[in-house]
Amino acid sequence: MSEPTVFIIDDDPSARRGLTRLVRAAGMNVESLSSAGDFLELGKFEGPGCIVLDVRMPEMTGPELQTELDKAEYSMPIIFLSAHADVETAAEAMKKGAVDFLTKPVDRDDLLGAIHTSLAKDAENRAQRAELSTIQEQIDTLTPREHEVMTYVIAGMLNKQIATELGISEETVKIHRGRVMQKLDIESVAELVRLCEKAGIAPSGTPRQ
Repeated sequence: MSEPTVFIIDDDPSARRGLTRLVRAAGMNVESLSSAGDFLELGKFEGPGCIVLDVRMPEMTGPELQTELDKAEYSMPIIFLSAHADVETAAEAMKKGAVDFLTKPVDRDDLLGAIHTSLAKDAENRAQRAELSTIQEQIDTLTPREHEVMTYVIAGMLNKQIATELGISEETVKIHRGRVMQKLDIESVAELVRLCEKAGIAPSGTPRQ
């Protein structure tokens, strides 16, 4: 995996240079930009990283950029910087998932600490997305009937009950169930339930009395 990149977005040239030097001196890759629009023009960055974002900028503010990135499902962690102690703005930014909200002039250790926290969060998010992608690829190998049987299995239904629900033999249910476990590379119903929860797959039905 490539080294993380810290994107610094601030319309103040002096502040931008200072932040860039600070982060670069800590041994990290830096991309310095003067506006939210410049960042959007880069296109979606697929590598690891985080954003250090000024709150008050012309044309598009930091919070407005955060909103745009949320709409685009752009999950890179954000650290906000502000020269004003705006409690309401800070609370809203944190509610939307910002890692930190720091006041200018920012303390070196506070900023580097927030950046390290953000990069760790980004790595965790990327690992979760990769795991979910792998799970989805496995689930996509299931036939419609296997998928149907799976949803009954995670509902806690026995083979006999599933057979009754689907109007097929118990032996056929066992075959489908075995193929599900094999294709998903798992050995227990508990594992299957956890996998389906991660994939957002809900259990089906309740057994007939």
